[in-house]
Amino acid sequence: MMFMEFQFSLAQLTVLNTSPAEIASMAADCGYDFVSMRQIYMGLPGEPDYDLSKNRALMKETKQIFAAAGIKLLDIELARVFDGMDVKKYEPAMETAAELGGKHVISSIWTPDREYYIAKFAEICDLAKQYGLTVDLEYVPIASVKTLAETVDVLRTVNRSNAGLMVDVHHFHRAQDDVAELVKLPAEWFHFGHLCDAPGEIPSDRDEMTRILREERSYVGEGGIDVASIMNAMPAMPYSIELPNLKKVKEYGYREHARRCLETAKAYCSGRGVTGRKG
Repeated sequence: MMFMEFQFSLAQLTVLNTSPAEIASMAADCGYDFVSMRQIYMGLPGEPDYDLSKNRALMKETKQIFAAAGIKLLDIELARVFDGMDVKKYEPAMETAAELGGKHVISSIWTPDREYYIAKFAEICDLAKQYGLTVDLEYVPIASVKTLAETVDVLRTVNRSNAGLMVDVHHFHRAQDDVAELVKLPAEWFHFGHLCDAPGEIPSDRDEMTRILREERSYVGEGGIDVASIMNAMPAMPYSIELPNLKKVKEYGYREHARRCLETAKAYCSGRGVTGRKG
């Protein structure tokens, strides 16, 4: 059975309480190709603020690990669109991403005002373009833009050359979206994706939905999501493994959890013959 040899990144949420230098070292030791760093502080429970634009010593250390280990930065997060935001506040993080060789910034939308969020997302794209970055819109089941159709509407409306679609397989499943719709979308919209698994039953309660997506995702192949079908509906591209699981971290520690995330993802893709979209 043929399968595609995918490249993988270690996402910050998988090993939340780690510094940029620590996540880079961990990713390299485990065999990842990239890291995905949270350089825009969100203030989640237990989330430290490791803004490299304010910490040149940590930036220097992180660069040294990148160079020595051959690890690369794939993306930074999270350029949220919300009421009363100032897009310029994201610029230091974009400068950091460019300095470290990153290519992408994740965005998501947390306000219901369509006219406002279209304008702000376009602003983020225009700012990111100055740093050679794409802005990849992720829809999230607890956010305002929470489905594929809503995300496609944003991308078609802003019509920015550096705007992209970032599909998280957990969120895709929770939105009950259809892979047939994913197949129709332009290949150039896809730059990377988020990979994990989760129980097949979709929580009806928002708090439980939030808890699972932030604390209890499953290793790929150990949940109830048809991950292969989703991956095969998109072009072959790198995947950032975003797989927070507090129980696994408590049992194994961050490094071993990160290693198991990568090992199970590779085994799943190989075993299921995942290739990405044909043509």
